[in-house]
This record gives sequence, structure tokens and C-alpha cells, in this order.
Amino acid sequence: MVSYMSVLLFGLGGIVVAGVALLVAFQEKLVYVPVLPGLTKSYPITPARLRLLYEDVWLRSSDGVRLHGWFIQLFPDGRGPTILFFQENAGNIAHRLEMIHVMLQRLQCNVFMLSYRGYGESEGFPSQDGITKDAQAALDHLVQRTDIDTSRIVVFGRSLGGAVGAVLTKNNPDKVAAIILENTFTSILDMAGVLLPFLKLFIRKSGTKGPGALNFLVRSPWNTIDVIGEIKQPILFLSGLQDEMVPPSHMQMLYAKAAARNPQCSFVEFPNGMHMDTWLSGGDRYWSTILEFLEKVVP
Repeated sequence: MVSYMSVLLFGLGGIVVAGVALLVAFQEKLVYVPVLPGLTKSYPITPARLRLLYEDVWLRSSDGVRLHGWFIQLFPDGRGPTILFFQENAGNIAHRLEMIHVMLQRLQCNVFMLSYRGYGESEGFPSQDGITKDAQAALDHLVQRTDIDTSRIVVFGRSLGGAVGAVLTKNNPDKVAAIILENTFTSILDMAGVLLPFLKLFIRKSGTKGPGALNFLVRSPWNTIDVIGEIKQPILFLSGLQDEMVPPSHMQMLYAKAAARNPQCSFVEFPNGMHMDTWLSGGDRYWSTILEFLEKVVP
């Protein structure tokens, strides 16, 4: 009986170790999903389909990767704020065009949409270090433009895009006027524990001390909880309380960390908002909340 139990325990232990090893080896494929199942990497539509005037922008990141983006300019004479939009982890910028179309109408702004490396028509392979460089390249491009008001650049990030935007905003206090975060996680490790509960045995949660084997092995940790407290610009947190992917408690933790050091923080909840549709379910209140924020920070 003892021998049987030993074999069983060793077998279960081996399965767990093998599972963790596979997760570590293929972690980028789990975090970054440039191609949705059943679709291709290319853009299914462009802004032209929605009768939007736009510019194809080609950039080089600091490590030489060729990047693609769309600049949709509502005000060619330089008026209005410009939103630098960072998408979620799955699909490409074309899948966000419906929301961006409404954003242009409701907020009266210009919008720059960046394809992370490995996404859409951008070259390379996604990683935290690489995407951080990509975001900086997009911001540097906007700052160098002469047809926008560069003092009114606002970062908008949803989910993974919020983590990307937070790092960019922290690193560029003189270039980014404000940031909007929607349904963003505290860290990738915290999310791993949510999606795969058995991994909690190997993870040290954000803000706590102690051992955590996976904490040292994850290549894209995106520790937003550590970054958010260092942002000095105004921050608007938009949280969908029905979020089925990122627990709303993550947004509450991010707000608490930020507000403890930054008095220019606002937190707004949307009772029916899910991970991807808060902008839809939030209705007029969603857009009026953002518009009020913009009128305050980039009047």
C-alpha cells in the first residue's frame, strides 16, 4: 500500500512538474495571441471600410523591428487630443475598429493604433521587452509630428494594453499627459493563478513576500501593480464588474496603489461590463466619463 501511494504521488508530482515546464517553455504563446483561432494574421478590414481617413504608419523600434500602425486624424489642423491606443493580447488592431469608430465620434479626438511586434503587419515576435520598445517608438512618432498638439497625448490601454500603457506613461512623464486603464490586471503571474489555480502553489502574489518558483521564470511578468504607483500623471480606471477574464479586484488593487501616491486618480465601475464589452454595456455613461476626464486633463 505504501509503495502504491509512493508511486501515485511521484506520478502526480511528475505530471505537475511537466505541466509547469511546458507552461514556462511556451509562456509567450499563452500571453500573446496575435492570431485568433480560425482567422489569419492579416487585417480583416481597414479604417477605410468605416469611411475613416487614415495614414499607414511604419516605424522602427529601438532594436530595429519594423512596426505598423494606423493614425486616424479627425482634426488635420492640429486641434483636439490624440489618444495612443494599446489593445488586448488577442487578435489585431482591426478587431478594435468598431470601438475606435465610436471613440472618434464620441470623444472628438485623433487616434493612433499600434500593432505590437508579431501582430498584424508588424514584424518580429512579441515579448515584454520588445513591446515596451514598440510602445516607445509609437509615442516618439507622435511627439515628432507637427500636425497634432503634442501636449495633449493621452494613453488608453485595455487589459494587456493597460500594462503596456502604464510602463510607457511612467517612463515618459513629459510626453504623456494622462492615461486611461480599462480592465487591466495586476500582473501576469496573478492572472496565471486565476486561470490555472494549481499554479498558485508556485507563485508569489503581487505585493507579498516569500518564495515563488515561477516568479523567477516568467519572461513577461507585466507587473502593473509595481508600475502604477510610480505614475505621476492623471489616471482614469474603468472597471467592468462582470469581467470574466480579469477579476475586478485587480483594478481595485491598482487604483488603491496609485491613489495612495497620486491624487489625480479616478475610479469608475460599470455594473454590466465584461472584459471586452464594457464600452458597449457602459453606454453613454462610459463615454461621458472619459470625455469628462479628457476635458479636465487636456482641456
